[in-house]
Amino acid sequence: MTAVFGRDATALDVVSGHDLTGREAVVTGGASGIGYETARALAAAGARVVIAGRDRERGTHAAATLARLTGNTDVVFRHLDLASLESVTTWASKHAATGRPLHVLVLNAGVMAPPLTRTADGFESQFGINYLGHFALATGLLHSLRAAGTARVVSLSSRAHRHSDVHFDDPDYRRRPYDPWEAYGQSKTACSLLAVALSARYARDGITANAVMPGGVKTGLQRHMASEDLAARGWDHDRPQGWKSPAQGAATSVWAAVAPELDGVGGKYLQDCTIAAPWTRGGDPPNRYYLPYALDAANADRLWTLSEQLLARRTPNADAHRPDRIR
Repeated sequence: MTAVFGRDATALDVVSGHDLTGREAVVTGGASGIGYETARALAAAGARVVIAGRDRERGTHAAATLARLTGNTDVVFRHLDLASLESVTTWASKHAATGRPLHVLVLNAGVMAPPLTRTADGFESQFGINYLGHFALATGLLHSLRAAGTARVVSLSSRAHRHSDVHFDDPDYRRRPYDPWEAYGQSKTACSLLAVALSARYARDGITANAVMPGGVKTGLQRHMASEDLAARGWDHDRPQGWKSPAQGAATSVWAAVAPELDGVGGKYLQDCTIAAPWTRGGDPPNRYYLPYALDAANADRLWTLSEQLLARRTPNADAHRPDRIR
């Protein structure tokens, strides 16, 4: 019988009863917040877990802590800077060189609503880190994902996708005024479209991908917001009304990674451990609904082509002002 989980389920609830011994999982941003709880649940089920992130000290400490908490000594940290495509491609190449199959890839790391900043390659930071860095990582790991026989990619989206579709003519705010929330929404729409495109291209190779809306969770993701902005939104305390704990926020990511009912299922938008539905009635979508453009197949294909072009012609920007860190 398939277990049914609601919005209050935790990642450990979802993974209970699963044996992931012999499987490998990579979690970006796994040193804190939702990523940490995702890594914890996968490690508790016996998977070899690789935490990929920018902060070496925090990542090393997180891996050691998770090994102690779960009794799984096969939890490791590997440095990855999603704001540098050189770092991403080198990381993927090194992983591929190990010959280990990759069964679960959780694209979790991200930044939210910073001032206008650019990555080492000159991309607007939210588009560059939340989406394009993860695109480069996923495509760089395709050989490892194929080698698993069946593999799942989990791409973290957000309810904030409602702020913007992808602006294909100017995703990097070169010609239009920068709005941090519009840029965040664009990046999270792009993350959803990545799941659609990956599944469309590689499902026959056993690779499926789904987008995940984790829910509101208080983590380091809100660090760029001014205190008055947090207060105005009611986000200025540890657990704003209606928000989840990090362990609850990670539940849908883990469900996407292990749920048997998702075998062979890809290109979906998941929330509260269920498949969400498109919202076509106007206004903001309520819980368990998404705006249809977030899973639009034509846009997913167009974004994939654009992403390949951007990676092919990237030009390092020596004057780039990069965000302070990635969660």
